[in-house]
Amino acid sequence: MISFKQLPIEAKAAVAAGVVFFSMMLSRSYLAEKLDFRTRHLLLRLQMTLFFNALMLMGSLHVWKSTVTTFTRSSAASSFCFMLWKIAVFMFLALAHSSFFTLLFLVAEEPYFFSLAAYTCLGAYIILIFFLFTLGSVEQAYKFLAGRGAKAGTGNKNRAALKPVLAVLLTVVLTVVGLLNASQPPAVNSVEIPVHKLPSTMNNLKVVLLSDIHLGPTVGKTKLAMIVRMVKALKPDITVIVGDLSDAEAKIIRPAVEPLGELDSPLGTYFVTGNHEYYTSDVSNWFELLKSFNIQPLHNENVKIVSPKSTSDWFCLAGVDDIEADVLRYSGHGMDLKKALRGCSSEHAIVLLAHQPIAAKWALQERPDINLILSGHTHGGQIFPLNAGAYLLNPFFVGLYQVGQNTFVYVSPGTMYYGIPMRLGSRAEITEIILRSP
Repeated sequence: MISFKQLPIEAKAAVAAGVVFFSMMLSRSYLAEKLDFRTRHLLLRLQMTLFFNALMLMGSLHVWKSTVTTFTRSSAASSFCFMLWKIAVFMFLALAHSSFFTLLFLVAEEPYFFSLAAYTCLGAYIILIFFLFTLGSVEQAYKFLAGRGAKAGTGNKNRAALKPVLAVLLTVVLTVVGLLNASQPPAVNSVEIPVHKLPSTMNNLKVVLLSDIHLGPTVGKTKLAMIVRMVKALKPDITVIVGDLSDAEAKIIRPAVEPLGELDSPLGTYFVTGNHEYYTSDVSNWFELLKSFNIQPLHNENVKIVSPKSTSDWFCLAGVDDIEADVLRYSGHGMDLKKALRGCSSEHAIVLLAHQPIAAKWALQERPDINLILSGHTHGGQIFPLNAGAYLLNPFFVGLYQVGQNTFVYVSPGTMYYGIPMRLGSRAEITEIILRSP
């Protein structure tokens, strides 16, 4: 029987990831009632950090073998340039691994350069792993089709060296493009949506939708202030923030949130939680902070949005807690559609704020009379190649969807980004929604 010491290092990393994952499940089930929520939260974050780093270790070993070990027998292996290359690859992998720890220790009013560098390396790491895997699969397919009778020679060695070189070049190019795209201000996307039973006096009502700003290691006060300026320039009647505003506790990042106090939509500014609000374990303090900025959290509740032209005309604006609150057993929170829509009848238009598209799907299954749901969460995939996964995992991916005859769902691609300061195959967006009366 093979002992743990005899296992290859990749297998050891896999075992470590499995052990951490098992400890996470154990903590959720057996320690949930024995630990206070904050301790449980910190333990979960540490476990998640260790789990992802254990998974990444397997990929990092493959990167090292592909980009360093492959060339150790070449004539350039003893050169000073190759030594610099080895150091660069090691630093790249070390920064990528450290990105998860910056969320625990390096969050402030403005991002630290180290955090930006670490998350940039994480984004490049994801792209590099994808290309190494893809090119390796193509190589294996070529060998299979060409037959294995050919002798290994110089040509085969050259092809083996070409794979990592091409993967690195593609990664560098896409990383630069992704950084440049993410550094641009969010695009303003104007969308007209017909809302069944919306009063004629509220025709052309303007709602500005924000989502997934992710104040934290790589998004700070400067970017939020820019977003607020852009929103104010649109002069919305209502502003809504559909979750994932922050990745940190309210006290730690409060100075970065101050620009939100400048939002002054005449019919109000409203907020619902995203999954990352629950990861902070600080939702109550976030609610109080937002209220101090005149932003109303909709905690499984609703408000009547009354027409400025007629007090008898109104529609129901409701918001539900993010479904992650149920998974984390966050006391007093969790998606409760019945409570959120209490008093909202089908006689009036209903607009629902729900962070995750899957929550939008569940809501429509329970209450098909909802006229419009505004969501976020997917980021439009944020960066290649994660776009495909986000598309497959969500019932609504990005943009406007019509469900039935009188219902629409709009999914924002996010107003900023999560961690990795890159955008590939997606664009950050501030959505200007014009509500049309039928």
